[in-house]
Amino acid sequence: LAMDAVQQANSGHPGAPMSLAPVAYELWQNHMRYDPAAPAWPGRDRFVLSNGHASMLLYSILHLAGVKGDNRRPVTLDEIKRFRQLGSCTPGHPESHLTTGVETTTGPLGQGISNAVGMALAARWMHANYTRPGFESLFNSRVFAICGDGCMMEGISSEAASFAGHQKLSNLCLLYDDNQITIDGSTSLAFTEDVGRRFEAYGWRVRRVADANDRAGVAVALEAFEDTADLPTLVIVKSKIAWGAPHKQGTRDAHGEPLGVDEVAATKKFYGWPEDAKFLVPAGVYEHFQKGIGARGAGLHAEWDKKFAEYRKQYPDLAAQIDAIEKRELPAGWDKDIPSFPADAKGLATRESSAKLINAVGKNVPWLVGGAADLNPSTKTKLTFDGAGTQQADSPGGRNIHFGVREHAMGGIMNGMAQSKLRAYGSGFLIFSDYGRGAIRLASIMEMPVIYVFTHDSIGVGEDGPTHQPIEHLASLRAMPGMTVIRPGDANEVAEAWRTIMPWKHEPVILALTRQALPTLDRTKYAPASGLAKGGYTLAESSPTPELILIGTGSEVMLCVEAYEKLKAEGAKVRLVSLPSWELFEKQTQAYRDSVLPPKVTKRVCVEMASTFGWERYATTGGTIIGMTTFGASAPLKDLLKHFGFTVEAVYAAAKKLL
Repeated sequence: LAMDAVQQANSGHPGAPMSLAPVAYELWQNHMRYDPAAPAWPGRDRFVLSNGHASMLLYSILHLAGVKGDNRRPVTLDEIKRFRQLGSCTPGHPESHLTTGVETTTGPLGQGISNAVGMALAARWMHANYTRPGFESLFNSRVFAICGDGCMMEGISSEAASFAGHQKLSNLCLLYDDNQITIDGSTSLAFTEDVGRRFEAYGWRVRRVADANDRAGVAVALEAFEDTADLPTLVIVKSKIAWGAPHKQGTRDAHGEPLGVDEVAATKKFYGWPEDAKFLVPAGVYEHFQKGIGARGAGLHAEWDKKFAEYRKQYPDLAAQIDAIEKRELPAGWDKDIPSFPADAKGLATRESSAKLINAVGKNVPWLVGGAADLNPSTKTKLTFDGAGTQQADSPGGRNIHFGVREHAMGGIMNGMAQSKLRAYGSGFLIFSDYGRGAIRLASIMEMPVIYVFTHDSIGVGEDGPTHQPIEHLASLRAMPGMTVIRPGDANEVAEAWRTIMPWKHEPVILALTRQALPTLDRTKYAPASGLAKGGYTLAESSPTPELILIGTGSEVMLCVEAYEKLKAEGAKVRLVSLPSWELFEKQTQAYRDSVLPPKVTKRVCVEMASTFGWERYATTGGTIIGMTTFGASAPLKDLLKHFGFTVEAVYAAAKKLL
């Protein structure tokens, strides 16, 4: 099937699916706890194909096993024939939101490994928090992932593997296809390390299978994993890429392009397969899978359902929580402790107010789980209420995760946790969103509701200097389809941000928060912060028919507030607008957007301590943008603000010039 699909598409990667077919068969048919008729069954094992270019391996097994039954599209034989074609559910790399049975979107190498780590972490967390005496079998899901040489070279794999070893994730099994071929040629060109010893140093148990065609050897390695209770397992499987292709097996030519009609025919002859038959599934094959994984999975699923029904009777509250997790719903009263902040000229850094919010929300949403990339004291994202705990190998039910200095792996792990339905959050400095961008992008593609709490969001970082001062990052993240960026202007906007984002089921979000304190606005004088839910709103206006609009985000809103008050005192017709989220604002009706930013009012001053790129849409041709056109500098904040023009005087002067 893999050969035929790639050949018909005239595009794809046939080699790895061909050589890994015995491994995938042995795993699915004889070891995975999985019901093909119920691919969303909570008690299932998870399978991740990290080397997503080998997608025809996954599509073939999903088809032959008869995986179907959720609201996505199943892999039919017709869909395999439409491999890599517009509108098919068999795209070039697996996409979890399209295809039944695909647990996570993979393709950028190494991402799947980090996703698998997140899934294993989530499964262990569920076991620790919801298992009760007599029900130990309910929450024991395992995670299997296949990866290749390219995955092993990527830095995210090392980050994730190190984390998994530290956490002793014994429910995680990584099968490494050691075929020693990449696009360039032999891995000896650039990759000569001993991967097994590397993983042993990470704290993994390493097994080896000398030949991917040795199904018995694969079975022994998987059984050894099943008996391992203290460490994650790496199974190194030696294979020959495109096994059986007489002229191309073991070569780079079999990696990323069709074998060619003649080579396909010759390979089928070697296999003892009809040479001219295309997309052939012989009689009895579907029935064979049904008698294997189908019957075994259905039996395991039925036992699980029966056991969970008993669990529901004895622990109805816990069962209700599990139902909510599976539906991505929130418990009643989840927002009852969200505070309202009184006016305060001194105020709080938005990272500080967010710390209060994450704890107010977290104690009422038991499955809000996350942490920081070694920056909890700075990002203020630690859950501090009684019972929150820290997640470690000896305390797997904790809700605070120390990801270490591993921004990229943190993002991939968060995606895996979110695929397992936990409400995952992670944090770091906004500047280091660069380091995790691959995982952030995949969260957007997969529509995973992960929460990024990025602090130190501007040149307000001060003395740390330009290496730590984000400039282009807001513009870059706003450019990402599906991502919502929110930059609150005071503590009450932070509260509304958390109130807004928590119910989301499919949208990833970035909260961009300050290191420095921001005054808390007097909401009896200015509009309620509830306007944040619409992305932008009028804070105040001196006239319902303004001649000029001041627009700010985050820490710069207060500059606009003070400039507004000066202009108002002079009798100017001015409107003051807070625009914390472009994405939320653009989702509003045209009528609402025009009510906040009337098109006829072209005199506008937009203020943000970041790249000016993109602000043209709001400044219009008659406006002024006060932003950054260079990198920052190392100096105390007050000196930086004056040097780069982020002062009330500068905003006021720009407005006066336009007026």
